[in-house]
Amino acid sequence: MSVAKSWRFSTNLALLHYSQKHACQRKPISWSFLCGIMLFCLGLISLFTGHVASDLEWYSQRFIRPPKMGSGNREPINIWKSKYSKFYYGCSDRGPDFTSATPESLSNGYLLIATSGGLNQQRTGITDAVVAAWILNATLVVPELDHNSFWKDDSDFLNVFDVNWFIRSLAKDVTIVKRVPDKVMQSMDKPPYTMRVPRKSTPEYYLDQVLPILLRRQVVQLTKFDYRLASDLDEELQKLRCRVNYHALRFTKPIREMGQQLVTKMRKMANRYVAVHLRFEPDMLAFSGCYYGGGDKERYELGEIRKRWATLPDMSPEGERKRGKCPLTPHEVGLMLRALGFKNDTFLYVASGEIYGGEETLQPLRELFPNFYTKEMLVGEELKPLLPFSSRLAALDYIVCDESDVFVTNNNGNMAKILAGRRRYMGHKRTIRPNAKRLSALFTARKQMDWETFAKKVKSCQRGFMGEPDEMRPGRGDFHEFPYSCICQKPVDYLKGESRSDQNNSSQQFPANSVVHLGSKYGRESQRQSLHRMNTSNDTIPVSSIEEDHEDEDLFPD
Repeated sequence: MSVAKSWRFSTNLALLHYSQKHACQRKPISWSFLCGIMLFCLGLISLFTGHVASDLEWYSQRFIRPPKMGSGNREPINIWKSKYSKFYYGCSDRGPDFTSATPESLSNGYLLIATSGGLNQQRTGITDAVVAAWILNATLVVPELDHNSFWKDDSDFLNVFDVNWFIRSLAKDVTIVKRVPDKVMQSMDKPPYTMRVPRKSTPEYYLDQVLPILLRRQVVQLTKFDYRLASDLDEELQKLRCRVNYHALRFTKPIREMGQQLVTKMRKMANRYVAVHLRFEPDMLAFSGCYYGGGDKERYELGEIRKRWATLPDMSPEGERKRGKCPLTPHEVGLMLRALGFKNDTFLYVASGEIYGGEETLQPLRELFPNFYTKEMLVGEELKPLLPFSSRLAALDYIVCDESDVFVTNNNGNMAKILAGRRRYMGHKRTIRPNAKRLSALFTARKQMDWETFAKKVKSCQRGFMGEPDEMRPGRGDFHEFPYSCICQKPVDYLKGESRSDQNNSSQQFPANSVVHLGSKYGRESQRQSLHRMNTSNDTIPVSSIEEDHEDEDLFPD
């Protein structure tokens, strides 16, 4: 109120001064006079509305520019689809100054890559292998898949991925061949040099430590290649990662056809479905160091599996659970989904390997969601030829999960990260990951509260873990999960006039000077100097996190 009074006082003085000085003169009304009148009017308005001067900034921002998409922390969240997904799309085209692929005859040598782990862990290795080859100016040999991991899968690259598509898609970025030419191998005095680079190595490490050996030996093999390249790279290298992961790595035609067959069967039964990735296999539980109430039998069985990893430290199961490091049980996943608002008639596609505890472990989830399906249930006999090959089975689950309306995971493993990143790139399709750290306390106290209270608290702690665009901010987490450099926001001027059908076209392109690139200013200057010329001149805006507590609010519609 005092602010309004001061406005009126200052305005009256201005009017008095004006009348005394210019009583006998006739001049056009000045801008200062108009501003004074406006301030006087605003002062009067403030008396009736109860607002003070500090509110004026809010009003000006509200009407001059639209609110940040996804920033409405208190508005209800649609459990099936983000209302802001139509504003974002994947953008990973190479910049005009990004150095093109070097011909095989002029490259610095041949880079052999031996990947490690399961399908999605190997996928990260393949993606980073292409970037490493570009950094080294090397010719990449089609990577080798891991035949010796826990899954014992003998599949080669060409059995899982369309190798010719892979080579053609990346031809402008990196030269890729299926094998080292015989004449090169015969000319070598020694076998290919084999080395293992440290985890999350920077491009400078490759230039300083790997390149001299490659120039000297012509062929270098990098072993156990998973997460061997830093997550934070220059924007153009991040976009190359996206071109590999989301475009070049296409499954073979038989896998794609069977995957689409599974999707079609789910769509025939329901217009929309939820895909749940239950990473509850014995190896996952053993690696986590968590305990699930199975007594001495469970401790012994998982303890024996843990011996396969000689470097794993002893961990406190209770401590790991409090830290949110324990995968949710199938029953806990079901409770979380029901609490969020998914009804018992929701159709579930469950992607998993061998569930620890078998049907007894799965039964509570089945009871919560009777429309429960797996790839084995949907295709039956047709699946038998693929049963010995875990990577091909995982590829089928990948396709069905990617095509789902909602993807849910019970942990933050490789498949969860890879699919979360892909679904963000493809328009922020709803992806739910449990806030395990907070949920663990809720599940422990489940019997001490009624269902309504439990559901309300689950909704509260899951805010910020529902796959909204604002959950992704540059520099956060692993790039495979948060591919911020490859996400663009449609320009505001375009959004004002576009039709609904145009909004849903995620492949729509826009003038470069009107598109907001979410990660373009986060490339490191040192890499731009040490590597090749990069085009990073686009303007950016940061994306904020919405992981906040609203403990007493019911923010999800039924």
